[in-house]
Amino acid sequence: MPGIPELCALTAIAQRKLILDREVSSRELTQAHLDWIGQINPAVNAICTLVPEMALAQADAVDAALSGGENPGALCGLPTAIKDLVNTAGIRTTHGSPLFADHVPDQDALHVARMKQAGAVVLGKTNTPEWGAGSQTFNTLFGATATPYDLSRTSGGSSGGAAAALAARMLPVADGSDLGGSLRNPAAFCNVVGFRPSSGRVPAPERLSGWNPMAVLGPMGRTVEDVGLLLSVMAGADPGDPLSRPEDPGVFAEPLEADQKGKRIAFTEDLGFLPVAGPVRAVFRSAGSRFEELGARVEPAWPDLMDAPHIFQTLRAHAFAGSFAHVYESDQRDQLKDTVQWNVARGLAQSAVDVARAETGHTAVYRRMLSFFEDWDFLVLPSTQVPPFPKTQDWVREIEGTRFENYLQWMEICSVITVTGCPSISMPCGFTDEGLPVGLQIVGPPLADLALLQMARAFESVTGFADRVPQFTGDAAARTG
Repeated sequence: MPGIPELCALTAIAQRKLILDREVSSRELTQAHLDWIGQINPAVNAICTLVPEMALAQADAVDAALSGGENPGALCGLPTAIKDLVNTAGIRTTHGSPLFADHVPDQDALHVARMKQAGAVVLGKTNTPEWGAGSQTFNTLFGATATPYDLSRTSGGSSGGAAAALAARMLPVADGSDLGGSLRNPAAFCNVVGFRPSSGRVPAPERLSGWNPMAVLGPMGRTVEDVGLLLSVMAGADPGDPLSRPEDPGVFAEPLEADQKGKRIAFTEDLGFLPVAGPVRAVFRSAGSRFEELGARVEPAWPDLMDAPHIFQTLRAHAFAGSFAHVYESDQRDQLKDTVQWNVARGLAQSAVDVARAETGHTAVYRRMLSFFEDWDFLVLPSTQVPPFPKTQDWVREIEGTRFENYLQWMEICSVITVTGCPSISMPCGFTDEGLPVGLQIVGPPLADLALLQMARAFESVTGFADRVPQFTGDAAARTG
């Protein structure tokens, strides 16, 4: 199997420049990615639906606009694919569920429409677990998605198809979503960047519960600048989302270099109570010196988030009951996977008082974080509690002797940050002795999305971990190079 094509290996920013400088046409760039997807996707299984003719027609429209002296937009001809939880007009959208195996929406989700209006070329859909439930991307329709760094291991989830496609250089940018870690976990497992922005930063008027602040949409890429570019298109106010933010999203596409000297970083491996696998701890510890290279002050510290797991599970179960009770209570219950059924059942068993107490606790955690960030500029911790695990395993049952009762507990290092309401970004942090990627989270104060991206860009500049690409051989095995 040949190596990654030169065009596909470039960052999104570099690919866009080639198109704007008329050195490469959008059609040529799109075809290069389609050809590479055809070679490597059967091994990785990141793209679950491909629409080459539709994509090439979009690419031709970009080229025609450039020839006519028009500006096609910020994503000028960049290939992408959309998470299979998100509606795309004329493209099958399954949610990873047999209930929607043949579903073809007639309208794009808002952020998809914005991406297309900005010149993005949609190649198809990226794989996701059924209804996005769980940080392991597998479903009965398309099977499991692998991290390109070890094809026997999972890509994480639920934006696992997006992360794997980025890592394998099938796409330069991709969208994702995050409730309990679905942008951050797969970014860590695939050595890419996943940004969970502040609630409402990327509006989602399609959500059934527009007032739910825990579920967000966000960008993914191989570099922080690429993520900022995509965020500048996805973000921006929309009246259909009651939480949407009015600030100009164009700032995220501007240069992100900023002096980080004197920044105060609270650095923790486990928030004082979470089990974290030894290989993750070992890689993560080395990151402290990288922040010190930037002139930041790094000290062990963390906020009190002991109650956040219970709050998260209660509110998540409440949301699942609201979304899926009608299926769970029908003769189609067996069309939901067991973990979704469990989550719905838990939600139905909760009382109104249980939910009210969780909402009160949610507010208390947020206010606690406001106080914490009076003393600290950023909180840094691992993105996952384990390295990528076998893709034949549905979820992690035990870490360092701690056994789990349900499929959510092994990824609480992400979900407790969800409860804080703070923006968070998962960054490449290094590799275990087995060559498996490890990620770290940088968490910023509420609404400090731009400052967080600037710190992430600074960390990226002194590490170079994102440059370590997967190496594919003729038998489709993969290892780091």
